[in-house]
Amino acid sequence: MDTASIGPGPVRPVIDTDYLTDLLGRLLAIPSPAGYTDEIVHFCGEELKRLGIPFELTRRGAIRAELEGNLRSPHRAVVSHVDTLGAMVKQLKPNGRLELVSIGTWSARFAEGARCTVFTDRGTYRGTILPLKASGHTFNEEIDTQPVGWTHVELRVDAMASTQADLLRLGFNVGDIVGIDPQPEFLPNGFINSRHLDDKAGVAVMFAAAKAVRDAGLVLPVQCLLLFTISEEVGSGASSVLHGDVAEMVTVDNATPAPGQNSRESGVTVAMADSTGPFDWHLTQRLLGLCRDYDIAHQRDVFRYYRCDSAAAIEAGNDIRTALVCFGVDASHGYERTHLHALRSLAELIALYMQSDMAVPRDRRQIGPMAGFPHQPNDPAES
Repeated sequence: MDTASIGPGPVRPVIDTDYLTDLLGRLLAIPSPAGYTDEIVHFCGEELKRLGIPFELTRRGAIRAELEGNLRSPHRAVVSHVDTLGAMVKQLKPNGRLELVSIGTWSARFAEGARCTVFTDRGTYRGTILPLKASGHTFNEEIDTQPVGWTHVELRVDAMASTQADLLRLGFNVGDIVGIDPQPEFLPNGFINSRHLDDKAGVAVMFAAAKAVRDAGLVLPVQCLLLFTISEEVGSGASSVLHGDVAEMVTVDNATPAPGQNSRESGVTVAMADSTGPFDWHLTQRLLGLCRDYDIAHQRDVFRYYRCDSAAAIEAGNDIRTALVCFGVDASHGYERTHLHALRSLAELIALYMQSDMAVPRDRRQIGPMAGFPHQPNDPAES
């Protein structure tokens, strides 16, 4: 692979965008709502094997892969999540349909009309999520005035079921998990439309960055862990995949282009804070500096109603610096859209970050004296 170096320091690898989009398509094709992630974990494991990247799993299947570096301790980490939104069967209804609750936080407005797969003890069934009043020929204008919410939709299964007894006979049960079809479209102009870009696009970005570094034969200064978590959408995320020798961690996830936000579907969006508070100042400044030094289009944003793997890691008691870098996703947690420009830009940034030194050299010690502890600027700005 060709590389382009800009002065001393990290080398900017060329990202294989064909690999990135092909991998994203294959990831999207595997249903992986939180709680039903085993198959996508196997897929990611096979891809890591193919790339020659060693890895190990936690008991439940979170992945910790290793890219060798000159400094083996402490580690740095990059993390994304393979789990997605979905639904679960709440009740078998007398009319032969299924009542649902959501897995993760998303609006039933986006569930209406979705094709899906129900995973039962006996095997899978296909179906469609519909509003309770779905037929205009029957309900006339009531189809437009009925409330929106999970208690106002039901799953129509593609099987001969018109009673609760029929559902039981077919093997449906309370607690069956429902995977929502992604319906991906990859357009020639670079736009990508699909459900579950959060965060399968982030997973594809991490793989593309790692592949670029390895194909270019670049030597990393610090051992870098690639973490793939399985329960971010339900809050626990990176709480259990880290170990005490990780000093800094960058989360890869989606940004939210919308009125009142500064995120875009192009370039990298660097999050300064989310609903859990500010991200680490020094690590975030390191990432912003790489964007500036290597001419990566970027913008900053702050999210009010958002949490990510970084929050789960900190709340679990890990003393690490965390940051969040994003690809812009319009209509997040709905029918989502991003652009290849954002994914390529983010993969470039991650590949550069992997080659950079630790944001704070003193972090090589888990605990120690004041010597080497960094300062934050407080001098008056020049006019």
